[in-house]
This record gives sequence, C-alpha cells and structure tokens, in this order.
Amino acid sequence: MTDDSPTNVSPTDDGSGTTPRAGKTAIVIGGGISGLASAALLARDGYSVTLLEKNERVGGRAGVWERDGFRFDTGPSWYLMPEVFDHFFRLFGTSADEQLDLVKLDPGFRVYFEGEFASIDLAATRDANLELFESLEPGSGVRMSGYLDSAAKTYELAKEYFLYSTFEKVSPLFAGPVLKRLPRLVRLLTEPLAAFAARSVRDPRLQQVLGYPAVFLGTSPYAAPSMYHLMSHLDLAEGVLYPRGGLSTVIDAVERVALAQGVEIVTGAEVSRIVMAVEGGPTPVPVAVDVYDYETTEFDTNVIDRDELRRVLAGEASTAPTTQAEIAVAEAAAPDAGKPRVGGVHYTDDGGRAHSLEADVVVSTADLWHTETSMLLPELQTYPESYWQKKTAGPSALLVMLGVRGELPELLHHTLFFTKDWKADFGQIFGTGPSHETSIPEPASLYVCKPSATDAGVAPEGNENLFVLVPLPADPSIGSGGVDGAGDARVEALADAAIAQVAEWSGVTDLADRIVLRRTVGPADFADDLNAWKGTALGPAHTLRQSAMFRARNVSSKVDGLYYAGGSTTPGIGLPMCLISAELVIKRLHGDTTTTALPEPPR
Repeated sequence: MTDDSPTNVSPTDDGSGTTPRAGKTAIVIGGGISGLASAALLARDGYSVTLLEKNERVGGRAGVWERDGFRFDTGPSWYLMPEVFDHFFRLFGTSADEQLDLVKLDPGFRVYFEGEFASIDLAATRDANLELFESLEPGSGVRMSGYLDSAAKTYELAKEYFLYSTFEKVSPLFAGPVLKRLPRLVRLLTEPLAAFAARSVRDPRLQQVLGYPAVFLGTSPYAAPSMYHLMSHLDLAEGVLYPRGGLSTVIDAVERVALAQGVEIVTGAEVSRIVMAVEGGPTPVPVAVDVYDYETTEFDTNVIDRDELRRVLAGEASTAPTTQAEIAVAEAAAPDAGKPRVGGVHYTDDGGRAHSLEADVVVSTADLWHTETSMLLPELQTYPESYWQKKTAGPSALLVMLGVRGELPELLHHTLFFTKDWKADFGQIFGTGPSHETSIPEPASLYVCKPSATDAGVAPEGNENLFVLVPLPADPSIGSGGVDGAGDARVEALADAAIAQVAEWSGVTDLADRIVLRRTVGPADFADDLNAWKGTALGPAHTLRQSAMFRARNVSSKVDGLYYAGGSTTPGIGLPMCLISAELVIKRLHGDTTTTALPEPPR
C-alpha cells in the first residue's frame, strides 16, 4: 500500500497503439469514482482534463463523514469484483495491492432472520459455504456446487462479452462461447433470480442468501434476471474483501491516479449548463425510434419474449432501425446531418461566481437524469423527462451512522437482517401492487456494516462504528436526515425503528442507550446532494429492460462530443461497474467495439 502521495503512479503509455489527443481538452462533470476514473483515463489518452465537482470533496456516493474520532463511509461498503479494481490500477502501471491495504473477511457476513433465534455465518471460501448449505438443507450441497459453477461461468462470460462492451455494435457478441450457451443465456435473462435460486435450494433462508445480491443492483430478486446469480460467485466463492480505512480509500487512490496524470480537480463547482461549440438555436434533431421504448415496471423480467431475445443475441434481430422511416430518422441524427458539437460548460463556484469553460469533449458522470433534463436544452436531450417517466428507479435508502460505546460481538463486519415476507417488502418499495403506490415495509429487511470489527482506525478505542442501511421507496418526500436527531421527523422515526429492530433481532437490548453519535441520511439528501433521480440511492434498477444493451447508452445521440459514465449508464450500478463505465468512454472515443477490457501496459 502506498502513502497519500502520487509518486507510485506516473503518466502512462497505454500500449494500445492509439494516438494521444495532444492539444485536446476535456471536462468531466462529477467527482465520484466514475468521474475520477474517466478523468484519469482521458488524461492518459492525451487530453488536458478539468474535473468539476459540486461538493466540497470528491467521492460522490462513496463519500466519507468524520466526527469525534469516528470515520464513516457514507455509501458503498462491499469490495467485490477485485480484478476490476486491479485492472484499472494496472492501466496506470500500479496495482490494487500497491494502492490499497486489502484484507479478506472471514466470516464474510452474518444473516439474522425474522423469528429465528440462530443466525447464519457465511464463510470466506466456496467449500466452507457448500458445507454450510448442506448442514442446513441436506442434499443442497451438490445442487449448490452446480449453482456456483454456473455463477462462475456466467461471471466470466459477462466479463468477456458484456461488461466491457459499449454495445455500439452487437456483432462482437456473436462469438462462439455466447452462441454455444445461447439457449441457457436466454433463460438466464428471462427467468427471475428468485425462481432460479428456488430451483437449487428449498430452505427460504438459503433462497434469501442467494437472492439478496439483487439489492446491490438496485432491484429485487423477483425482477432481476437470473443471469445475476453470478453475484454469488463473488460473495460465496471468491470471498469479500475490505480496504483498511474504508471504501473511501478507494476514492483516494483513484484520485491519486488522476492527479498524477495531470488532471485539474475543481471542487465546489456546480455545472448548470452544457453548451454547444456554436450557439444559435440548433435545429431540433428527430428522435430515433426505439422499438423497445415502452414503460417498464420493477417486475419486467419476462417483458421481452424469449424467442425475440434469442434472435437479438444471435444477430437475427436488432434494436437498430429497420424500416425506411426509421432509417431516415437515424440518418437525420448522424454526425453529417449537422448535429451540434459540445463546446464546454457553464458552472458556478462555491462563492456564487459564474464561470464558462471550453472543451472539445465533455463527459458527464453526474446522474444521467439530471444531466439530460437540467444541463441540456430540450432539443438536445437524448433522454428527456418522457424517457424517465417510463423507467424504474432503484430504491432509495435510509442511512444511519452510529457511534456506539462498547463492543458489539453480535454483529460482524457485514450483517444482514431479512424479514419473512420480503417479496411483499420489495412490492411495497417498488409499488408493484394494483395501485402502484409505494410504502415503507415494517419491519424492513436491512443491512448493518460494522467496519470497526476489522479496522481499529474507524472508531475511538472502546467504541464501535455502525452503518445501517434500510431500503426505501425512491421518494424524496420521505425527507432528509441530520446529526443527532436533527433530521426530518419521519426520517428520524424510521431510524429509531431500525435501531430497535437491530437491537431486538441481534440481542443487543441496550443498543439505543449506548449510542454516542448519530447521523441520518434520507431520500431527499440523495436528491439534493447528488442530484439523484427520484432520490434513488443507486440509479436505474437492473431489470432486464435496463441491463446490458438495453440500458441507457454512454453517448449522446443529439450532441457530438458528449459522453456519459456512472451508474446510470452501461454497464450499471456499483463501484466496479462505474470503473468499467469510465473505460467504456475511452473505448467509445476510440471507436473500439471489442468486448474486452483495455490492454494493460507491460510493467
């Protein structure tokens, strides 16, 4: 692990044979992990890069809050897909091991179940977890071995052909391994994860263990395609890692890389408008017809017909325009049809002063809804408000950060609390009933992180650091949080209920009395601080119609030189996905339609 200096990272020849963009300028909007990574990669590509972040410090959703000797991650807390992080660092001549102090958690996580006295500890290895499943449900060990084999193969297939693809062309997907597995792949894309897991284990508790990773993807196991069973390879077979100092140290490391590449980072800079190179009222560009542009719901796994999906994946059908009318519309949107080109941005600094900044390329890693509907004129919006009205937001969340006096052995580094009827919970959160009204489950399935179990530096000696996350509907009207009970009344009441639930289910009956520091974050905070669509804590849900080639693309169809990265676009939600999204910007700029990651330079 390095210190905080950038001396271990130097400007790097990417070894790809591409021509650096000497003299070209780029602006990156947003200083989360995707923004920092995009800026670093653009600078590595030869651009002069300025990153603009509206808040006082970089990090975005992966922020940090410090008070009275406690240090809290305010967002992601699971370090999964470690090879994605390592690959990013290796693009710059370093590695995750050099930049981070990683430790494997064993046990990986603990689960409490409503109405059950005994918890379950999931181990750090595949073999130990197979033994655990067999002990809880005799006969399940063999089935789970096949389940994890399938998860591993699906994960490798996803990395090789889907995660690193811009989907600018779908023909590279028609490789032998994909075609060979086409019938199974179609089933994995059209069968919900919950149903797939239920065919491997009968015990409801084990089904929940296999289904909960859908929450990482901003959806539910009843809506996520079963292709996402690949997540079980990560937590049950590979094991869960933790970077000492917290997930914010990952942000620090990526920031070091960006600074070493010469990126200028400006905080307290809120972008108000993306402007064109030549102003003067560009002619509205016709909207290309998307045959899949219909309203989706949280439970849309089976919306796309299996035969139709098979034809798309096999190259026999496409989402591209096919009729003469559609082709004419598409041609009207092509660069040679006079499409306007990006020219820069207008932004306001933390002192309220207005600024203009020119650039050849703009990459927005801000929430895509906010970028499109607030930073662009209506005729320049690829994804206008009408698009978002048809889409499904991932859940919002109540976050409760607690400093607690004394030890809490009842909780591990990661602890999950599952209700008995969590299908109904998800239905309430996503509003999937006849009225489509959302509501807050009571009790709720929730998650607790206790990093002080592994990392003494996140809490004063003799104290514990707790981070409680309760999934909520994506609804900013629920309210905002505050410090030591100063948040909106509804948010604080929900926090009280979550603390009481953790205390009762885990047997820490005096938990509330031992709290010495408390901060809450509600859906309105996600909307206000991160400009998040509907106050979602994650982004658009990973339902089938919002995954892979069906997710919002990473380039504007209305403005040349405008690109997107982050959880709203491909490949999707989560820190590893956001790192990949930064790489996809470079691939899009290079016209690289391959499905694999960028080549790493020799060390």
